[in-house]
Amino acid sequence: MWPFRSHPARKATGALAEFYLATPPSDATSLDDLQLLAVDVETTGLKPDKHELVSIGWVPVNGATIDLSGAGYVVLRGVEGFSVGSSATIHHLTDDEIAAGVPAADALGQLLEALQGRALLAHFAAMETGFLSAAAKKHFGAGLDVPVVDTFAIERRHMERMGTYPRGEDLRLARVRARYGLPSYHNHNALTDALACAEQYSAHRVNLPATTLKDLMD
Repeated sequence: MWPFRSHPARKATGALAEFYLATPPSDATSLDDLQLLAVDVETTGLKPDKHELVSIGWVPVNGATIDLSGAGYVVLRGVEGFSVGSSATIHHLTDDEIAAGVPAADALGQLLEALQGRALLAHFAAMETGFLSAAAKKHFGAGLDVPVVDTFAIERRHMERMGTYPRGEDLRLARVRARYGLPSYHNHNALTDALACAEQYSAHRVNLPATTLKDLMD
């Protein structure tokens, strides 16, 4: 029984209701035991109430191990008449690829199955949580409530503690990865960006003091 009447699990249907059957990691979960899913979304814009999801990529992180065997990538099928428009210059998906994609509810269901019992890992996670929660509400009747680890926020707090206050591009994932000696990847493919985030999290684990999930969120 969920403790709060307002919890989205009370209204969830389908794949989201199944997702809520699993217990998420607690704040006290050690990083060695923490199960994460690095997630990236590509969209037609920045606003979940106006723009559309076009692809989702994910990569599991089990403790200190990035599990590529559990990685996934889906392109979402657009509704009739949908066009990616100028956003194609960012995510490089064409209208034909979108037309051949997976129905949105099925794509979201795949992601929710992979995310079950895990915390969501992303870089500037507001994009992922905003679009995924809006999609969950549209297709399964309720929003997405999940613990979140944000490598953007981790790096920002680290720089502030070091007295180096980030400006402009300092917190973009490619710039952060460069500071940690990680390789450069082509941006704006959801699966590649999810892997890049997973690798950045691994670098944070090695270089920054943290032992529990709560440490990553404070």
